Amino acid sequence: MKGIAIEGAGTLLTGASSGIGRATALELARRGARLAVLARRRELLESLADEMVASGCNRPALVVADLSVRGVAHDVAARAREALGDVDILVNNAGGGVGGAIWAVGDADAGREAFEVNYWSPLALVEEFLPEMRARGRGAVVNVTSLAQVTAWPGFGAYAATKAAFALATRTLRTEAHGSGVHVIEVIPGAVDTPVQGETRLLPGIERMLDLGRLGDPAVLAASIADAVERGRSRVVYPGRGRFVMSLPGIARRYTHRLAVRSGAHDAELLGSVVRSGSMGDPMARNAREAWERARAR
Repeated sequence: MKGIAIEGAGTLLTGASSGIGRATALELARRGARLAVLARRRELLESLADEMVASGCNRPALVVADLSVRGVAHDVAARAREALGDVDILVNNAGGGVGGAIWAVGDADAGREAFEVNYWSPLALVEEFLPEMRARGRGAVVNVTSLAQVTAWPGFGAYAATKAAFALATRTLRTEAHGSGVHVIEVIPGAVDTPVQGETRLLPGIERMLDLGRLGDPAVLAASIADAVERGRSRVVYPGRGRFVMSLPGIARRYTHRLAVRSGAHDAELLGSVVRSGSMGDPMARNAREAWERARAR
């Protein structure tokens, strides 16, 4: 399918304050997008906007919102239209998570919030913008899922379920949008060097899986996302070794299961705790993220 030009395109990008989202915002700005960037922390959005201006790019519109709250996405859409007019590119990157065994998380608020951020809010934004894109006969929807949709780890299952659901919805949406001029892209990150690595490594033994290869570079992934939009690609898997996991999920699941059992990850006491992850999650997760950032800054 033919892609669309980023230069001049009205673009809403969620989860722009750090990691993959921040890198993608900078890449899209360099390619001339008219950006509205969303996150929960204004000070980080201001810092991002200042960096864009300092590098010669246009200042983006800032949208401060918490997508873990039901209904917020519709207000976000109104603010994006006010800032951009038509939204030609929607990048659903914002993510949140929850750690803990499936039996511990159950249907707790933390688990429901993770689904709100990772599934319901992105679909609400799709509901807002995709019909308009179809009417214009052009547009792109970029949904960031995760390699966790295939290979969950003990204590990681509730988060993985949100991403698996979002991945299936994205693939279905691509088929539904076929022939409409709307390009649907699934971005599937594996282990990428972002602050989320700090909190993920709180799970016992998971570093044995994460450290099977070098961590990916968020700037490289951001460039691949932008290329996919412009060249009409339907999927980005990064780092590249993740393509094996996506191609042979059954083998990947069996390997992950054996690795987890051998490492004793299923017996860890930490699995009985429920931890909200993310930059505005529980103190344990925030401290782990900050420690990772400090170590990387040295």
